[in-house]
Amino acid sequence: LQRSQQLKRSAWLAPAPCRLSSGLPVNIGVLFVPQQEAWVVERMGKFHRILEPGLNFLIPLLDRIRYVQSLKEIVINVPEQSAVTLDNVTLQIDGVLYLRVMDPYKASYGVEDPEYAVTQLAQTTMRSELGKLSLDRVFRERESLNANIVDAINQASDYWGIRCLRYEIKDIHVPPRVKESMQMQVEAERRKRAMVLESEGTRESAINVAEGQKQAQILASEAEKAEQINKAAGEANAVLVKARAKAEAIQLLAAALAQQHGSAAASLSVAEQYVSAFSKLAKDSNTLLLPSNTGDVSSMVAQALGIYASLTKPQAVKTQEEVPSAREDLQPAPAEVLKAEEASSS
Repeated sequence: LQRSQQLKRSAWLAPAPCRLSSGLPVNIGVLFVPQQEAWVVERMGKFHRILEPGLNFLIPLLDRIRYVQSLKEIVINVPEQSAVTLDNVTLQIDGVLYLRVMDPYKASYGVEDPEYAVTQLAQTTMRSELGKLSLDRVFRERESLNANIVDAINQASDYWGIRCLRYEIKDIHVPPRVKESMQMQVEAERRKRAMVLESEGTRESAINVAEGQKQAQILASEAEKAEQINKAAGEANAVLVKARAKAEAIQLLAAALAQQHGSAAASLSVAEQYVSAFSKLAKDSNTLLLPSNTGDVSSMVAQALGIYASLTKPQAVKTQEEVPSAREDLQPAPAEVLKAEEASSS
C-alpha cells in the first residue's frame, strides 16, 4: 500500500509533456510568467485558465501547470523529401517553415504534437503542389509555390491554434542526368542568343553601311548638281563677258574704220594675217588644195576688202536713207569718185 501510494504520488508530480517549451514550472502559489509565454493551468485535471505574463496566483496541489506555449515566431526545418513534378522528374527538396502559436488552448488540446503535425502537413502539401508544376515552372515560380504551401497549411492548422507565416524552399536537387541536360539546354540557349545577337549586329551593320552609301550618293549627287549649276553659271557669265568684250571690240573696230585711213589699216591687218597663215602651211605634212593665185597678196586683200564692203554697204545705204541731207552734202563729185577708185585699185 505504501509503495502504491508512492507510485501514485510520483505519477502526480511527474512533468507533463511540454510542447514548444523548455520545461514546466512548479506551482508554489505565486508565479511570474515571462513575456511572450502562455501557461496553461489545469485544476484537478481539467482546464482552468491561461496565465498572462506577470504576477499570477495559484492554489498549490489543486492547480497544475500542464502546458507552456511560446508565443514567439518558431522556425522549423522541413526534412528533405522526394517529389515528382508534372513532367515526371524526381526532385529532392527541403524547406524552412515559420509559424506562431495564436491560440494556446487549441495548440495544447487540439493536436498531440503541433510541430510534428505542421511538418508532416508541409511535406505533403509541398509534394502536392510540386506535382502540379513542370520542372521549368518549379524554378520560375518558387514564390507562388511558397505562397500556395502557406495557404494550404493555414487552412488545416487553423484548428490547432497555429498560424503559418511563411514557407521558404531552401534547396532543390535534381538527378545528375537531368542536371546535365539542363546545362546543355542552357548552353544551347546561350549559343542561340549569341547567334541572334551576332545576326542582329550584322544586320544593323549592313543597314548602317547601306544608309551611309545612300547618304554618300545623295551628297555626291547634290555636290555634282551644285557643281554643274556653278559651271553652267560660270560658262554663261563667261559667254556674256566674251560677248560684251566682242561687242566692245567691234564698236572700237567700227570706230577705227570710220576714221581717216581706216580702210588702209584694215587692209594691212588682213595682209599680215594672210602672210602669217600662209607661212604655217609648210610646217605641217598635210596635203592641201590651194588656189592658183595664192602668192598674189594684193588680190586676196582686195577680195577681203570686197567682202567687207559688201557687208557694210547695206548699213551705209540705211544710214543714207535715214540722213539724206547729210550724205548729199558730203557726197563727192563723180570725177573725184573715179579718181579715188583708180587710186585704190592701183
